[in-house]
Amino acid sequence: MLHYETIPVTAFQQNCSLVWEDEGMTAAVIDPGGDLEVLLGACKQLGITLTDIWITHAHLDHAAATAELAEQLQLPIIGPHPGDQFWIDGLPMAAATYGFPPARPFKPTRWLHDGDTVTLGKHTFQVRHCPGHTPGHVVFYSPEIQRAFVGDVLFAGSIGRTDFPQGNHQHLIDSITQRLWPMGDDTVFIPGHGPESTFGRERQTNPYVGGT
Repeated sequence: MLHYETIPVTAFQQNCSLVWEDEGMTAAVIDPGGDLEVLLGACKQLGITLTDIWITHAHLDHAAATAELAEQLQLPIIGPHPGDQFWIDGLPMAAATYGFPPARPFKPTRWLHDGDTVTLGKHTFQVRHCPGHTPGHVVFYSPEIQRAFVGDVLFAGSIGRTDFPQGNHQHLIDSITQRLWPMGDDTVFIPGHGPESTFGRERQTNPYVGGT
């Protein structure tokens, strides 16, 4: 069985998620943007062992602590899509600009592409490439528990910003309608900020993509 806990980190209150399986209590951390002592403390409290870092996209609040965590625990970095290489390269400057602790670029152990899968123990997550907010944004979806970790593609009542370098509004709308909606209305999504929602609820009420 899969479980997850979402922990807001950094001054941006980014939803970092710990996902684990109860057979071996191994876990992946999705988007370690910072506050590593908080994340590692939660792992200890839950009795889980981190084995992977999964990255949806390389914006500062989602990826700033990736290099440090990977080095500290010798963990593989899975994702994002190669389209976000320039965001990875820009992490040190972004950290200085926004007053974050120093952040280092990292080299993913494995880049991800649309249709890939990632595994945690015996459990498989589907990977969908969802550009728009950033060109290399990916989403992790577990049909088993009907949960999608969508980063900053979609929020409860809103969508990701597209005014950053290489953002594209139409690409974002296409990602949501063509890559997320087919996962089903009942699927619960964990966004990069704010509360969870379902795709069905957003299709009905979201002012940006309602009725799509």
